[in-house]
Amino acid sequence: MEKQLKFHGPLMMVFAALCFSTGGAVLKLVPWNPFTINGVRNIFAAMVIGTYIIFTHHKLKINKSVLFGTLCMFSMSTLFVLANKLTSAANAIILQYTCPVWIIVLMALLFRKKATKKEIITVIIVFIGILCFFYDSLGNGDIKGDLVAVLAGIFYAGLYIINEFKDGDSLSSFFFGQLLCGIVLSPNIVKETDFSPIVIISVIFLGAVQIGLAYIFFAEGTKHTPPVPACLISTIEPILNPIIVAIVWSEVMSPVSLAGAAIVVIAILTYNLSYIKFGK
Repeated sequence: MEKQLKFHGPLMMVFAALCFSTGGAVLKLVPWNPFTINGVRNIFAAMVIGTYIIFTHHKLKINKSVLFGTLCMFSMSTLFVLANKLTSAANAIILQYTCPVWIIVLMALLFRKKATKKEIITVIIVFIGILCFFYDSLGNGDIKGDLVAVLAGIFYAGLYIINEFKDGDSLSSFFFGQLLCGIVLSPNIVKETDFSPIVIISVIFLGAVQIGLAYIFFAEGTKHTPPVPACLISTIEPILNPIIVAIVWSEVMSPVSLAGAAIVVIAILTYNLSYIKFGK
């Protein structure tokens, strides 16, 4: 039973990453302002998670730990959109995915838990792989945008540690965080003009699947997987995202990008096979 749970958590994180990675290809179909998209899709995401909570009889919690997670959810989502407007997309993605480093820092500060040597080595290798993957598109981004992306990464790290708190509940945090995003950002929709069927369907998909379903898997995965391993699995998302875009929109990827993808996937597989087998 214990081994099944060790396998269950990482598998849920893989499913979450797969859902997240559909965003790039579908976003190309929506000509709205990024803040509008983020607001509206979070409304649909909150509806999906709310429905899941009702059908599973999950009790919503409101406490300091849940509010911490709500703040992290809202801040990460909003700051990442802002970073993409202020700096290059590649810079924003890479700097947000300094997330594993911030998890290690937060776990040490908040829970007195030190990262293992294997975790630190894997984090370094994965980050090198991500750098290689986005090498061709790295730009001279604005320093303000780069700092905003780093902040997004710090708040993203917070999402992985919610369940580490004694009274933490990631599903409650995700639901309230998405609802807050929707309330604050969706009014921007009054500035949009394209409401064609393909745009509406795409936005609903982004909310229901790319965000809503993804965070249901994410909540389940982080419940059964420690923060650092969970985040390392999630780093396949920024790799899969442009790969799916390349396949759907017939874009060509460079050999360096493909090598970076291979580095990330091999490092994550090696680490997680060891984690599932030995539990550390």
